Amino acid sequence: MTSVPMAVGLVGSGAVGQAVGGALVTAGVGGRLLVASRTDEQSGALADDLADMQTAVGSPVRPIAAATGDLRDCEAVVIAVRASFVNTRGTDVRMGGARANAQLIGTLACELHGYTGTVLMVTNPVDLMARRFAEVSDCRRVFGIGSGLDTARYRLTLARLLGVPVAEVKGHVIGEHGEAAVVCASSTTVNDEPVPVPRRAIRAIRDELTQRPGRINAGIGRTRSGPAGAVVTALRLALAVEDGVTELSTGYGDDFLGIPLRFTRGEPVPSMPPLDPVEAGELEAARGKLRAAYQMVSGIPPQPLPSERNPS
Repeated sequence: MTSVPMAVGLVGSGAVGQAVGGALVTAGVGGRLLVASRTDEQSGALADDLADMQTAVGSPVRPIAAATGDLRDCEAVVIAVRASFVNTRGTDVRMGGARANAQLIGTLACELHGYTGTVLMVTNPVDLMARRFAEVSDCRRVFGIGSGLDTARYRLTLARLLGVPVAEVKGHVIGEHGEAAVVCASSTTVNDEPVPVPRRAIRAIRDELTQRPGRINAGIGRTRSGPAGAVVTALRLALAVEDGVTELSTGYGDDFLGIPLRFTRGEPVPSMPPLDPVEAGELEAARGKLRAAYQMVSGIPPQPLPSERNPS
């Protein structure tokens, strides 16, 4: 393993950006945390708040207010921004901000064009936004946070249904971070032994994956801690702090979707589980859905670069 990298960038000072920043400070990921947002006031305020946390917990991570252009020298950049829009969708909720967020992500991608580090996309719909950033920026290492969080929720739910410790459950959720997520029940194990997951249990799990974010949003305004945890896990792997497997949205064939990636010394290799015929069909459906959805946003021009920091 390598030593912890010198710098990580964070774009966005909203609820999710704040949670991600706090998680990076407490986890000790990076020597410096460069915080960029729409205004100097926002980035400075979040950097100050995180510096208070750094001092309180004795973290090695030093938060610094920055402009987006300053992030080019970072080993990794986490993007947790959200455009201003009203989401009126009752289903497929993450797709509600696709057009507005695609414009914003396109702007960031132009400003960071040619960036050579690792980008972790948190902005939803994350599979589309990761692809959008990758294509506009020409950055080779862009990963979307989503399927890893779905997998954590799957393991937690299945452990509860089976009455076993969550640490004993191993399995994957792949495809879209959304309603076309594919639960890989056929390859799931408990205590390293195959376990049959009844169809009724899969239905209950799907319902939980769909409803859980809505319950969190209704109760506290926004999901934040779960995505932040997924970011920390992905960063530690992508920056070669440790080796392991996590689910991330990445280029796979001609598409961008969530798959398991095995990281060794920071280099990812697809590690797809075997799929039964039902799961294989669901994955093809997810690919088709994401392909069609991306066509709707790929031609949207970036916003003109704002005079202040990028919106959060």
